[in-house]
Amino acid sequence: MKYRRFGKTELNLSVFSLGLMGCCYSQSQLLETVKKALELGINHIETARGYGESEVFLGLALKKLNIPREKIFITTKLTPVDDAKIMKQWLDDSLSRLGVDYLDNIAIHGVNTWEHLELLTQENSCLTVLQKAKKQGKIKHIGFSTHGSLELISATILTSFFEFVNLHYYYFFQRHAPIIELAKKQDLGIFIISPTDKGGRLYQPSGKLSQICQPLTPLLLNYRFLLSNPQITTLSVGASNPNELINPLSVADDDGELTSLELETLEKIQKTLKDTLTTDQCLQCYKCLPCPENINIPEILRLRNLGVGLDMTEYASYRYQMLENAGHWFWGKKGNRCTDCGECLPRCPETLNIPQLLRDSHTKFNGSGRRRLWE
Repeated sequence: MKYRRFGKTELNLSVFSLGLMGCCYSQSQLLETVKKALELGINHIETARGYGESEVFLGLALKKLNIPREKIFITTKLTPVDDAKIMKQWLDDSLSRLGVDYLDNIAIHGVNTWEHLELLTQENSCLTVLQKAKKQGKIKHIGFSTHGSLELISATILTSFFEFVNLHYYYFFQRHAPIIELAKKQDLGIFIISPTDKGGRLYQPSGKLSQICQPLTPLLLNYRFLLSNPQITTLSVGASNPNELINPLSVADDDGELTSLELETLEKIQKTLKDTLTTDQCLQCYKCLPCPENINIPEILRLRNLGVGLDMTEYASYRYQMLENAGHWFWGKKGNRCTDCGECLPRCPETLNIPQLLRDSHTKFNGSGRRRLWE
């Protein structure tokens, strides 16, 4: 296992972190997964108040395993709230559930809208509570997670309130590359969240994608893509049982530059997308926004790229169905809301027939809606 400096926090974190979102339904399951993760060299565990009973289960696991507190780094997350007293109670609850005197890291869970950011900048805000707790030694470092826009994330970093960011960024979603650069300039720790699930459900890749990647695998290729970037500190691995740690951590020591084979494979993926989509490929410039109907055009067309171009239909459907069902965690209306107003058409450098592609995406990927775990 390799370890990297987590920005200005100065924590030395394992390049893989155990995320407990998928481990929160069984105490025994979480205990065994945590035990295996520690044996394999992971020293950072991430949870959240909203992840079911995971804080309680983690606290019990650490006590049973008798892990010295200084040997493990714990991050939990609390959603932004407009009542400082509630935030204080939540913090105290998390400390109690985890059975610890302090938290290494706490993240504001979901700075997803400009209203969230404004909330944090107010006098006596929920962030003020965390800053006070930091002075008291209850918290070592404060960061934030986000599902927000590029502009919002940049503005949040530039407040200088935070020491790390939990970020969505992976091979099939590189929109946040400028955030990686900005966070590095500000010396923020960078924690990549959900690289295999939201990164493409790469634990269950399409046959076409698997074939393109041979003799490599899509899952490990994505991990290698991320690990090859020295600016990134750590990647979340959301194992629901000990066995699910083995394959991802097989590259835990392999954080060098991409090999010629890996680079050639990534080029094959891009060529396949271009050859399959021909004149319908969206290059993710985001110039189609804003949409009068609040349709998340770039994301829908990104999903269409993957669903049509690489047969990643299951992933595209999984994400598409979150639209209109996950609030600010995944903004925007579905493609069938298009009114053919045409405002996006002259802004598209690729001259895509966006209304037609939106309707086609809706036909291909729509189904029963999904919600976030904590909603």
